[in-house]
Amino acid sequence: MKLNRIILMGLSVVMAVGVAGCGAKESGTIKIGLITPKSGPVAQYGIAVENATNLAFEEINAAGGINGKKVELITYDDKGDATESMNVFNRLVDNDKVVALLGPVISSTTLAVAPLADERKIPMITPTATSLDVTLNRPYVFRACYTDPYQGGIAAKFASDQLSAKTAAILYNSGDDYSVGLAEAFKATFEAAGGTITSYEGYTADTKDFKSVLTKIKENTPQVLFNPDYYNGVGLIASQVKEVGLETVMLGGDGWDGIQKDYIKVVEGYYFVNHYATTDPDPVVQNFIKAYEDKFKETPTALGALGYDGAKVMLEAIKKAGSTDSEKILAAMQATNLKCVTGNITFDENGDPKKSVSIIKIENGALKLETKVE
Repeated sequence: MKLNRIILMGLSVVMAVGVAGCGAKESGTIKIGLITPKSGPVAQYGIAVENATNLAFEEINAAGGINGKKVELITYDDKGDATESMNVFNRLVDNDKVVALLGPVISSTTLAVAPLADERKIPMITPTATSLDVTLNRPYVFRACYTDPYQGGIAAKFASDQLSAKTAAILYNSGDDYSVGLAEAFKATFEAAGGTITSYEGYTADTKDFKSVLTKIKENTPQVLFNPDYYNGVGLIASQVKEVGLETVMLGGDGWDGIQKDYIKVVEGYYFVNHYATTDPDPVVQNFIKAYEDKFKETPTALGALGYDGAKVMLEAIKKAGSTDSEKILAAMQATNLKCVTGNITFDENGDPKKSVSIIKIENGALKLETKVE
């Protein structure tokens, strides 16, 4: 009898703890992870994404959260490193118990994390990774931005149709998936339109002196020079384009966004493909810009706009799912039809968005919307 009483008392304690645990889980927050580079060579991108994501979370919590629960953002710095990105993904899933993932930010780190997220059925949306392979055959992986081949092709079409260019040189970072993808797409599209690629030159991330390769490119007098790289590398190259006297129009991809902070003078008159323009009069765009500027005291880059949109898409999907169950969130993500800062977002069968593309011109020290391709 005494032993039975002790067992019953023990079972009662276990049941009480279990009920309390369930209650705590039900009344807790919805945890979502963010992997972003807040230090390292592309920290400017990561900080912009983090700022905008925080803004989106603050807005939804101020409006009551999701189904009565607050959403909690748990952020880790991957330093732009693929191994670090995988490590923090495991920490978010195993230790922090997130139900969904935002990020990573650049293609190399996202390519490292995407197969892990898909294997563990963690709904994931990268705001800014443009490599074509990110979403292929990975149903749980989405993106808020367009792909490398798409924007590379758009840049080539713009050069051919709008700038009437017949010749083009390509200078790209051969060790970077993003740069390689854009370069290949530009070349294929430009040649298909009847244009001639006069030079196709690669360099590495360690290259600092481009004068010799730019002098070589200059010999063929290309009408445009396509340089699909990130803002810091582009700024260095554009400075040396001026030094060697290469008279051409430079073009680039969305990695150029942010170049206005340190290199605006050397890229005057050049163009790049981007996800949005601050001069776009759409109220959704202008309301976002105002909220961001009020909070962070600076104008958001396209990386910020994409970070905000990625967060909005994921939060809306969880809300519509009415659950944190991964399969229900996945179904809601696939059915997305949401008006966002960078365009109205719906997804194709690969989890890639179908939306508009902006062509930006650097003019009088400012980024201006040249044209918009729907």
